[in-house]
Amino acid sequence: MSEKPKLPPHTQDMPLVAHLVELRDRLLRAIAAVLVIFLVLIPFANELYTALAEPLMAHLPENNSMIATEVASPFLTPFKLTLVLSIFLAMPFLLYQVWAFVAPGLYRHEKRLMMPLLVSSTVLFYGGAAFAYFVVFPVVFGFFTSVAPEGVAVMTDISKYLDFVLKMFFAFGLAFEVPIATIALVWMGVTTPEALAAKRPYIIIAAFVLGMLLTPPDVISQSLLAVPMILLFELGLFFSRIVLRQRRQREAEEAGDDELEQEFERARREEAGLNEDASRDKDA
Repeated sequence: MSEKPKLPPHTQDMPLVAHLVELRDRLLRAIAAVLVIFLVLIPFANELYTALAEPLMAHLPENNSMIATEVASPFLTPFKLTLVLSIFLAMPFLLYQVWAFVAPGLYRHEKRLMMPLLVSSTVLFYGGAAFAYFVVFPVVFGFFTSVAPEGVAVMTDISKYLDFVLKMFFAFGLAFEVPIATIALVWMGVTTPEALAAKRPYIIIAAFVLGMLLTPPDVISQSLLAVPMILLFELGLFFSRIVLRQRRQREAEEAGDDELEQEFERARREEAGLNEDASRDKDA
């Protein structure tokens, strides 16, 4: 049996203080990146909020508008949006800092899998947020404004609206991570694609339950979250089979290498024994 591959020497020899110093540097770089983006975006805070509110404003009745019910809301709400957006845009750099910190301690085959997972998880989260903004919001806000009772003026508070859309962005971004979670569970050996496929009816029910918990209490929002989750689960199931097949091939190759190494060692010992016997015969 071949020995388990060792970690790079510098990861074995680095003391705890060195790791803490590197962690501090990574955190400072992450904070600096968010701060730079925030300073660039803050002059356009009001314009950014206007763009965010467009899906609702497009469905408000004529002469209706959004309102601010708190004194500081006109300032704090766009400020909060800009800060959250800065973190959102800096996410690839933040994930890179996490990757750069943990990568030296990973094996080569783990690095080959982790980097695609980090990239795809970022893209999927952005895709979930974009799906919420361009697909879900127009449908949901159109439905909500159309069912308002007669005589009720729909005038949403700007801070309440921001909290609502941030929750929706997070819910759909998280829901779009289903393929990553599926692949990770299979890769870690927690489950198998066959076991997940057998539990498909329960997963479909769980998707609608999560849709009920993470979205407003209407069938449209729940379905718009649950259906993509189910489709993304099937996508994750497909790629998890590929990942599992590649891992089994790698393990088979490693097992073959071990057998060849053992056979070579056995042949070397036999040759050494024959040479020793020949030497004894010659001496005799």
